[in-house]
Amino acid sequence: MQLKHLRTLLSPQDGAAKVTCMAWSQNNAKFAVCTVDRVVLLYDEHGERRDKFSTKPADMKYGRKSYMVKGMAFSPDSTKIAVGQTDNIIYVYKIGEDWGDKKVICNKFIQTSAVTCLQWPMENNIAFGLAEGKVRLANTKTNKSSTIYGTDSYVVSLTTNCSGKGILSGHADGTIVRYFLADEGSGESQGKLINHPCPPYALAWATNSIVAAGCDRRIVAYGKEGQVLQTFDYSRDPQEREFTTAATSPGGQSVVLGSYDRLRVLNWSPRRSIWEEAKPKEIANLYTVTALAWKRDGSRLCAGTLCGGVEQFDCCLRRSIYKNKFELTYVGPSQVIVKNLSSGTRVVLKSHYGYEVEEVKILGKERYLVAHTSDTLLLGDLNTNRLSEIAWQGSGGNEKYFFENENVCMIFNAGELTLVEYGNNDTLGSVRTEFMNPHLISVRINERRQKGMEENKKLAYLIDIKTIAIVDLIGGYNIGTISHESRVDWLELNETGHKLLFRDRKLRLHLYDIESCSKTMILNFCSYVQWVPGSDVLVAQNRNSLCVWYNIEAPERVTMTSVKGDVVGLEREGGKTEVMVTEGVTTVAYTLDENLIEFGTAIDDGNYNRAAAFLETLKMTPETEAMWKTLSKLALEARQLHIAEWCFSALGHVAKARFLHETNKIADQVSQEYGGEGTDFYRVRARLAMLEKNYKLAEMIFLEQNAVEEAMNMYQELHRWDECIAVAEAKGHPALEKLRRGYYQWLMDTQQEERAGELKESQGDGLAAISLYLKAGLPARAARLALTREELLANTELVEHITAALIKGELYERAGDLFEKIRNPQRALECYCKGNAFMKAVELARLAFPVQVMKLEEAWGDHLVQQKQLDAAINHYIEARCSIKAIEAALGARQWKKAIYILDLQDRNTASKYYPRVAQHYASLQEYEIAEELYIKGDRTKDAIDMYTQAGAWEQAHKLAMKCMRPEDVSVLYITQAQEMEKQGKYREAERLYVTVEEPDLAITMFKKHKLYDDMIRLVGKHHPDLLGDTHLHLGKELEAEGRLQEAEYHYLEAQEWKATVNMYRSNGLWEEAYRGKFEEAEAEFIRAGKPKEAVLMFVHNQDWEAAQRVAEAHDPDSVADVLVGQARGALEEKDFQKAEGLLLRAQRPGLALNYYKEAGLWSDALRICKDYMPGQLEALQEEYEREATKKGARGMEGLVEQARQWEQAGEHSLAVDCYLKVRDTGSSGLVEKCWMKAAELSIKFLPPQRSLEVVRAIGPQLIGIGKHSAAAELYLNLDLVKEAIDAFMEGEEWNKAKRVAKELDPRYEDYVDQHYKDFLKNQGKVDSLVGVDVVAALDLYVEQGQWDKCIETATKQNYKILHKYVALYATHLIREGDCAQALALYVQHGAPANPQNFNIYKRIFTDMVNSPGTNSAEAYHSWADLRDVLFNLCENLVKSSEANSPAHEEFETMLLIAHYYATRSAAQSIKQLETVAAKLSVSLLRHTQLLPADKAFYEAGIAAKAVGWENMAFIFLNRFLDLTDAIEEGTLDALDHSDFQDTDIPFEVPLPAKQHIPETQREEVRDWVLTVSMDQRLEQVLPRDERGAYEASLVAASTGVRALPCLITGYPILRNKIDFKRPGTAVNKDNWNKFLMAIKTSHSPVCQDVLKFISEWCGGIPSTSFSFQ
Repeated sequence: MQLKHLRTLLSPQDGAAKVTCMAWSQNNAKFAVCTVDRVVLLYDEHGERRDKFSTKPADMKYGRKSYMVKGMAFSPDSTKIAVGQTDNIIYVYKIGEDWGDKKVICNKFIQTSAVTCLQWPMENNIAFGLAEGKVRLANTKTNKSSTIYGTDSYVVSLTTNCSGKGILSGHADGTIVRYFLADEGSGESQGKLINHPCPPYALAWATNSIVAAGCDRRIVAYGKEGQVLQTFDYSRDPQEREFTTAATSPGGQSVVLGSYDRLRVLNWSPRRSIWEEAKPKEIANLYTVTALAWKRDGSRLCAGTLCGGVEQFDCCLRRSIYKNKFELTYVGPSQVIVKNLSSGTRVVLKSHYGYEVEEVKILGKERYLVAHTSDTLLLGDLNTNRLSEIAWQGSGGNEKYFFENENVCMIFNAGELTLVEYGNNDTLGSVRTEFMNPHLISVRINERRQKGMEENKKLAYLIDIKTIAIVDLIGGYNIGTISHESRVDWLELNETGHKLLFRDRKLRLHLYDIESCSKTMILNFCSYVQWVPGSDVLVAQNRNSLCVWYNIEAPERVTMTSVKGDVVGLEREGGKTEVMVTEGVTTVAYTLDENLIEFGTAIDDGNYNRAAAFLETLKMTPETEAMWKTLSKLALEARQLHIAEWCFSALGHVAKARFLHETNKIADQVSQEYGGEGTDFYRVRARLAMLEKNYKLAEMIFLEQNAVEEAMNMYQELHRWDECIAVAEAKGHPALEKLRRGYYQWLMDTQQEERAGELKESQGDGLAAISLYLKAGLPARAARLALTREELLANTELVEHITAALIKGELYERAGDLFEKIRNPQRALECYCKGNAFMKAVELARLAFPVQVMKLEEAWGDHLVQQKQLDAAINHYIEARCSIKAIEAALGARQWKKAIYILDLQDRNTASKYYPRVAQHYASLQEYEIAEELYIKGDRTKDAIDMYTQAGAWEQAHKLAMKCMRPEDVSVLYITQAQEMEKQGKYREAERLYVTVEEPDLAITMFKKHKLYDDMIRLVGKHHPDLLGDTHLHLGKELEAEGRLQEAEYHYLEAQEWKATVNMYRSNGLWEEAYRGKFEEAEAEFIRAGKPKEAVLMFVHNQDWEAAQRVAEAHDPDSVADVLVGQARGALEEKDFQKAEGLLLRAQRPGLALNYYKEAGLWSDALRICKDYMPGQLEALQEEYEREATKKGARGMEGLVEQARQWEQAGEHSLAVDCYLKVRDTGSSGLVEKCWMKAAELSIKFLPPQRSLEVVRAIGPQLIGIGKHSAAAELYLNLDLVKEAIDAFMEGEEWNKAKRVAKELDPRYEDYVDQHYKDFLKNQGKVDSLVGVDVVAALDLYVEQGQWDKCIETATKQNYKILHKYVALYATHLIREGDCAQALALYVQHGAPANPQNFNIYKRIFTDMVNSPGTNSAEAYHSWADLRDVLFNLCENLVKSSEANSPAHEEFETMLLIAHYYATRSAAQSIKQLETVAAKLSVSLLRHTQLLPADKAFYEAGIAAKAVGWENMAFIFLNRFLDLTDAIEEGTLDALDHSDFQDTDIPFEVPLPAKQHIPETQREEVRDWVLTVSMDQRLEQVLPRDERGAYEASLVAASTGVRALPCLITGYPILRNKIDFKRPGTAVNKDNWNKFLMAIKTSHSPVCQDVLKFISEWCGGIPSTSFSFQ
């Protein structure tokens, strides 16, 4: 940093007229200079003098020049100036915010010596030094000053650190003292820090060190704990004189020291961690610099001189202009001033950690600052001057900043979104998301404060395209996750963060309530949506409708208005809200109902009165009614009962309004009589519970106040007699019997005989109960009761009455039960039958009437058939041997197999008519063989033949027909059927029928008729070979007549009539064809001569392949193959491979075709031929091809791919798949992946399921192997291999996808995924992520890893139960490690719940504490207070738990008392005048030696008694102590003599301590003293007694057995002057109490005050007694 002289603010004078002090205001707007003539001059930030005022002396009688001003400082709010004067006073002047405001003295602080220096570091606190060496603090709020610390040496300098929380004072003896006004967490010590060699008049506290200098002309830099870091020695420089003053830059990176004609500058080098001296600023004739003041933004330094001059310097490292709009001034490495050149406003950007600011950018419509340091990121809002600095590791400048939200900066970096609230130096939150669009992120920061809600900061963002997460940024936990079925394209929270709106790609608008986790679709085709600012009113557009929700709590209530254009915006100002709609070229404003908007806002702000007043002005519509209901509910919750009454009146709920009116009267009356809130009165609370129909709560409230009558009256008014009687019983009310009688009478009066019967039954009066049940027309209940009691069954008349009533009411089954019970089986059977209780009837009949069993089974079956339970009826009919009915039932129930089984057991006549019905069923299932068998069994063979015929099974039909029909009938049947087929064009089927019945001529005629000559010839050749030639000749002539010459030629030649062929062509003028006929003539001659081979060769020579083929086929079959091969060679020469292939295959020479293709390199064709015609060689050929492909490398693989494509195009999908699967590493994983995916796709689409499954199972692991987990999973999903898909996603660590697949496709795997995810996180040690999935597992992992702090911190955010589980685990761990104090600290922090499973931990902490050494001292107070507070918290919790008043509770109450005694003893030990109180407490603790180590207790009591001169007691207690030490050595207490402690409450039966608690040396000292005293024989070995004649510390008087209360201060019994506390059984002795209070008053002991505070909390307040010291 360099100093550059700017201007002279105050010209120097000719003589000495020094500037005594100067100060800059905190807001940089004002600069004050005090001159030697005691006048304060005020300048503005530009150096213009604007104001001045004179200071005044402490006392005018000494004159205006009787003092000097030595110190001056502005208040933190820049509106006041404190002035320290040598006439022992400090004045605080209020100077106001504007120039020219009246200057008034608002505080004055008179001191005992001259004020030498002064600072104002914190609000209301002025620190100053005095000539007598004290450093004091003046409080402007209380107008009092107090000494912080005192020294014996004049205070020469006073300075503060950068934060203003610490001060340094320099003293004339060279001492430098540090003191912190507030803890800033630096861990630096306070007190005397440095002994400087001379008085440190120039003292500066920089960020990294303390710089001091003085008259020895040396500058020394000290470390944070006073060690010397650097020394700059100018003592040998003749030009240098003493250093008089110093100033630190506001950033703490530079120090300027003033001396004669010179300013020396030191700059801190962060890289080298040392001070570097810059070039000093030397100004001739400046004279001694007497004062320095640095502007708070670091840009200016002012120096005051001995001659009264004030010079202003510019402090700057560098300057730059940003976009011609802003000036950036770097005043230090870590501080930059940003100035807006157009408006002149300035913002100071500063790194609080002292890091160097690297680059400053101004973004977001030139409103927001962004700057980087090496380890932090600086952000700021220029408009509001809110600045933030957060820890930020550099990420190469890849961050993206979004400034859409005025309160929060959103930073995206590497898939992570970080939120920073302007003005806050911690990140607000950080989440993982890939979606950077601000429309997909919504942040709400305290935008609308709600009643009862301190902080409200929430974030909604997308986890993936279909999943929204909502986070509470204060707690840092997830408060909602929404999984949606389609992509989300917009979302926004409302201002209070309770509702979330989001829209999906299908333009559906959804509302999500965060508290209830409910999602509602509120609008389709939503093109625009927006919350109305400052409210929870919602505006959206659906096509041509403007939709407004004035009450978002009722989303079904929407106000719709037609609009003609598109909504473009929303404006709310001047008490009016308008929706802007573009209609064509114009924009039209639609005004919303401001009253309804205001209502919502009033509700949210908790102003229910205003909300009700709004509603009163509106007409009652469904919307208004919904709002009244909302308001009534909220008013009741807030106990604003008058508003609730108003609401119910408006809604017309008269009963509720009246009830609340009466309730309000009670509340108002109580409020007037007793003051306070009338709604807290028990009767009001009970009535509110009644209003909510929570009568149990109302009862509880009444009974808490012992208002039993009121609780009973409430129930009686409601006619809830049972509850009323229960209350009376519980409280032993005298009117109990009367109530019971009254209840019974009321039941009878209101004709509730059933209820009355229940009452009598509960009272054991069965007869009366039955009578009442019968009267009520409930004979079934009467019967139930009678059946349970033998004495009632013995009453025949009674039973008759009941059965009669049951029969009358048609309750036959119950009547049957009763008859059976009284052993009347006949009547019982009748009743069971009438009541259709056949099971009971059959069981009874088997025992009593065996003959009737079959008849009953049949009746049972009939009943079941009536009930349409045919299935069940079958067995009963079988039992009843009713075969026909059984068959009918089986058929009706479609129990076909059972029907067949029953039919097979019947005779032929019975069964025959049922078989066809069963047969029809099997025919419909196409089980023709079973159907045929059944038709035959039923003598319906014709039906079986028809069945086969209809199914087209002609052979079976014919076979069956021949068995059972006459041949002529079969013929007629088949010919008729064939003619039908012919009509339908089914010629082949018709042919089969004709041939089956040996009528081929009919088939021939059919084919001729339809000109199907080939089929006709085929049948003639087969059935009439002798007529074949004639048929050909006949057909030839017919075809010639029709002009179909070529076909005619074929038939002529087949008939060996070639002359007819030649004549036909000649007669038609076709000479060429006729000539061809000449060859045919030669052919005929060759054939006639028996040389067909020559005919073939003749045609081959002329390449008349067709003729050659024909002759060879007809006359020389061996030549056919040669003809075809020759023809194929010709085709190959013409490259017509397809034709050649066809010919070679006809020649049955596929091998040749294969070789030709291989030679031509057409491997796909070769493979195809091989597959189709030579499958045995396919594998070898495939291997040969792959060898060729491998030789060619990548080109070969491409060939494989090409081959696969060709297979694919040829429809050979199986081969294509094999080919694709063989593609291996080509240097391109993309090609390999594509091939495998193609193989999978083809196999899924075209191959059988089993094959496609094999392919996918083969490809999946290979894809996973190359890292394509998603692709593998998608393949698995195509074949419903859900588990494999999930495994693939999990292996690829795509956990969200795995979870979604499990959730949507097979929820059984959700736990499987969760478990694997947990295991993954555990194995990776990602416990922080595991917290979001399975908190308990994460916590267990923290425990395993021993990260206890993390574990407890995480558990704190969970529920109380989880927290205390892990607190208990940690405490147990600490106890095992022997760290009882830390275990105790845990429960101090988190509270002690009344869990029985924790009791052993509490006892162990107590035991370890009372056994630990070094606790009998004033220093141990805080340990004992912690134990006491934990036990108090535990006992308070026990009172509210099920363990209240249990033995454990009583034991902990005793432990609490003991801990209180110990804590009070330690407090008393810190004050000399309470020495006897401490001794009494040690003595009192002896009555609790069953819980304390006895040797330690007696030792402490004896030593304490000895210290205060109670030697008798000391001797007895220490003697007992020695006996106990011997007993510990011997391992038994049997030898102990208890005679000294007879008639005391000190217990004899105590646990033997496991070890010696007192060291050997102290035991020897006690032995020596006891021996000396016993030899001396001057002491009586008796305990002192009081007026009761009892031992003075014993609570129980042995003579009377009366127990006195112990004093809470001493533990001694209270015999007189008792002061009682509110808590029963707690009191103090007045003398002890006054003594304790006086000690506190005189000593101000904080520990004794803490004891007092605890007693107040424990005992329900401190009694207001006056001091009494008589």
